[in-house]
Amino acid sequence: MSAVLPLLPVSRPCQTRRMPPDRDVGAFDARAHGYESGRRGRMHHEIADRTLATALACVPAPRRVLDVGCGTGYALRQLAERVPSALELTGIDAAPQMVRVARELARDERLRFGAGTAERLPFGDAAFDLVISTTSFDHWADQRAGISECARVLAPGGCLALTDLFSAWLVPTLSGRRRAKARTRARATSLLTAAGLTSPRWHRGYALIIGTVTAIRPQ
Repeated sequence: MSAVLPLLPVSRPCQTRRMPPDRDVGAFDARAHGYESGRRGRMHHEIADRTLATALACVPAPRRVLDVGCGTGYALRQLAERVPSALELTGIDAAPQMVRVARELARDERLRFGAGTAERLPFGDAAFDLVISTTSFDHWADQRAGISECARVLAPGGCLALTDLFSAWLVPTLSGRRRAKARTRARATSLLTAAGLTSPRWHRGYALIIGTVTAIRPQ
């Protein structure tokens, strides 16, 4: 078994503001050990596989990849097989048990997993040429801050591939606890462009309400 490298040191001070406690971390911790099994696990694999196909069409040979909300690390393990030229495949997740399982399943020395959130990415500017996130976005406490952080760590010309719940059918759910979430294409596109990303392009994801959007950090 290859060693799993630690995350890179934080190259800038972390923000100190407190984030709202609505990440469902406890629920994900409880599901970590069985996350990739059963029908639900197969569904997550299919969603991740489709996301990777879209991401690799955007950046065919990424050298440094970040998975935000990596879960048990399935997407990065697949990338390790598909992109032998990649140098670093890094995943962060807010749920400690997800990170633990990801490390246990890792079999490639390029894989790195650690605890972290989208709003406070512990990496320097322009550190990655591909950032992916699969069904994590809807759980981010501050989606605007998270998208801004993803844009910051992207190198010029790099791509963000974001997959989650995006559908006009979700408009009625934009009330109560989810009222501030970007659950429609229009809301998500607005966040991407506000963060300075360009060329947002929507792709078919899984079923009718899960889609993928790609966007580029300008050169």
